[in-house]
Amino acid sequence: MTKTIKRVAVIGTGVIGASWAALFLAKGLEVVATDISPNAKKALDDFIAAAWPALERLGLAPHASLSNLRFTDNLEAAVADSDLVQENGPERIDFKQDLYRRLDGLLARDVIIASSSSGLTMSAIQSACPDHAERCVIGHPFNPPHLIPLVEIVGGNKTSEETVHRVTEFYRALGKRTIRLHKEVPGHVANRLQAALYREVVHLISEGVVSVGDADTAVSWGPGLRWGAMGPSLLNHLGGGQGGIEHFFEQFTGPMTAWWHVLGSPELTAEVRARIIKGVHEETQSRSVRDIAAYRDDVLLGLLSLRHAEV
Repeated sequence: MTKTIKRVAVIGTGVIGASWAALFLAKGLEVVATDISPNAKKALDDFIAAAWPALERLGLAPHASLSNLRFTDNLEAAVADSDLVQENGPERIDFKQDLYRRLDGLLARDVIIASSSSGLTMSAIQSACPDHAERCVIGHPFNPPHLIPLVEIVGGNKTSEETVHRVTEFYRALGKRTIRLHKEVPGHVANRLQAALYREVVHLISEGVVSVGDADTAVSWGPGLRWGAMGPSLLNHLGGGQGGIEHFFEQFTGPMTAWWHVLGSPELTAEVRARIIKGVHEETQSRSVRDIAAYRDDVLLGLLSLRHAEV
């Protein structure tokens, strides 16, 4: 169980899988990718080519090369001789269980199977593995994985601590910032936090309090800037002045908890969705998705360069 991870099999090469593949290549690993979708290989090659300049800015590992990528539509060939599998298949429990049942029979017992699943629990997924469910774990990235350092690690009820330790060390060696969830919850942590904020955004828009564009401005040019530097509890420690978090709670517990009681529980009706869609298109000012993503990635690269010592 101390096997060095040099070759990674990437199952599923959509947006998340392709991003993982780009990162693994940039870190000097061998990557064998597989996907049965039509034109999957071209889409993967195009994604990695577009992502490579950003990865070069972040710094490539010795021996990092696009030539370390191989593609096949054959699952068995893809996972042969792999040291770790990063699975990015559809979020359907029947699909995942069938896939993991097959992988359990194909892979040596010391090969970790990590899932990028954002919504399914590993306990449910690994229940289909008859032999070595202990090596299955959630390794959930935040999009896009080749830039965002966060990885959420969640074991199922059969996942071994050894697997959690090995996959944590693997991701950290890639420069990732990992968090460990000690309980399985739908959506893990980061997506739940994101969903909680967006629920209130939708509420404020649906109630006519603020426009779509102004809600985005409020987040990205207000607390979002601070969240790019540190998390809310540490920021509240600063908010308490010289008295720190203790003074913050003394001063703001009342007002803060009063706001909790009036937060909204909106419904995403057709009317609300139409209002948000209209507002988003007004906000984009006819910029393409590709252009907006490029702007996002450029800002992320700047932030990452500032935080390089931490990452």
